[in-house]
Amino acid sequence: MAWALKLPLADEVIESGLVQDFDASLSGIGQELGAGAYSMSDVLALPIFKQEESSLPPENENKILPFQYVLCAATSPAVKLHDETLTYLNQGQSYEIRMLDNRKIGELPEINGKLVKSIFRVVFHDRRLQYTEHQQLEGWRWNRPGDRILDIDIPMSVGIIDPRANPTQLNTVEFLWDPSKRTSVFIQVHCISTEFTMRKHGGEKGVPFRVQIDTFKENENGEYTEHLHSASCQIKVFKPKGADRKQKTDREKMEKRTPHEKEKYQPSYETTILTECSPWPEITYVNNAPSPGFNSSHSSFSIGEGNGSPNHQPEPPPPIADVSHTSELMLVNLLPTSTPQEAQQWLHRNRFSTFSRLFRNFSGADLLKLTREDVIQICGPADGIRLFNALKGRMVRPRLTIYVCQESQQLRDLQQKHEDGDTVTSTFFVYHAIYLEELTAVELTEKLAQLFSISSQQISQIYKQGPTGIHVLISDEMIQNFQDESCFVLDTMKAETNDSYHIILK
Repeated sequence: MAWALKLPLADEVIESGLVQDFDASLSGIGQELGAGAYSMSDVLALPIFKQEESSLPPENENKILPFQYVLCAATSPAVKLHDETLTYLNQGQSYEIRMLDNRKIGELPEINGKLVKSIFRVVFHDRRLQYTEHQQLEGWRWNRPGDRILDIDIPMSVGIIDPRANPTQLNTVEFLWDPSKRTSVFIQVHCISTEFTMRKHGGEKGVPFRVQIDTFKENENGEYTEHLHSASCQIKVFKPKGADRKQKTDREKMEKRTPHEKEKYQPSYETTILTECSPWPEITYVNNAPSPGFNSSHSSFSIGEGNGSPNHQPEPPPPIADVSHTSELMLVNLLPTSTPQEAQQWLHRNRFSTFSRLFRNFSGADLLKLTREDVIQICGPADGIRLFNALKGRMVRPRLTIYVCQESQQLRDLQQKHEDGDTVTSTFFVYHAIYLEELTAVELTEKLAQLFSISSQQISQIYKQGPTGIHVLISDEMIQNFQDESCFVLDTMKAETNDSYHIILK
């Protein structure tokens, strides 16, 4: 009977304990939702309220991505909880980005044992600057002629194959890599954020950039055009050591904040994980530009598993196909009748590929109308002067010019008739001009060999006929004392020992 009375008592104790626990769990709700605990702006900053910037469907948020890219640089501690991370980089410093294969077993089996292509870009984060990206980059090119915005530090990189940088895409680099092997690429960003800031009062903040990576696999034709994955992160670039000072300043500011304020900010992480994003929309560049167009052979350049210099030197870019005989003539001078396509070929052939996109709609007449000041303003002082001289076909005057005529049997017969007192009719003799720059006996030997269409090794010695018919050996000093536009008659003598010849200047 006593045992039967204990059961209701135990139930009553358990029930009262549950009520107390429930009351306790409700007691802190009002404090947590107080005005001091959160602000509505933080809620509105969540991705679900930022539909403009959200480029991915909600169902993709929890999926496992096939690849993961990790930038080995610390994130800023002065970033609020729901904002995107921000990473500071030093101008020109090499930063490692690890390329990680994150696939599940059996996922994307078609790339097993094959290479994929990744395209790296440094682009603007602000929408306003994205609309004027072409103009912004062209302005940067004019101020920094010959420089690139993004480069790969090839000696430090591991596992990348056939790295390429299109000379007309200063902010883009690309390479092939094997997901099954360790791959790390070291990048260098050469532009700083304040170069794209409107300078009005001084001390303006630099604009943020984005590092974006787009990865593609091969299609049936061996072209890397099938998109696999894209990811990006937000960065700011400072002058050398400026990123370290900015990171230190942010850390000191956070240390001065109260613990309650610190809870609103993200901690600083040692590395930056790039987050998934939409592929870069410049599809025409991916499909049609000559630089990203890889074929299935990948032997031109490779880097081993360990750090070190590359095994092979990169192959030069393929030469532009000749379209007509006019293209051959344009190697020296650009013609006013040249079409824009022919003008593009002239730029490539004369080592002005960097400016081919800028002058893509210019005909030969358009380029030839540019003044020296115009070209320098567009291309910078160094390349501008070089381009202007090439457009005007300005030739450098040689240091010494001599004229030579090969002695023939006909000339010897005429000389013999003159000595015998016979009447000599006027004869037309053809001389060849030889232009010398280095004023050396070796240079003269090479130029005479070209004139006779023989090898320079077949010319044993060169003599000059002196007083009383003596033969004086030609030396560098003698050539330097030749009078400009001197005329000589060449006589050849067979050497005694081998199949070479002696040449005598008379």
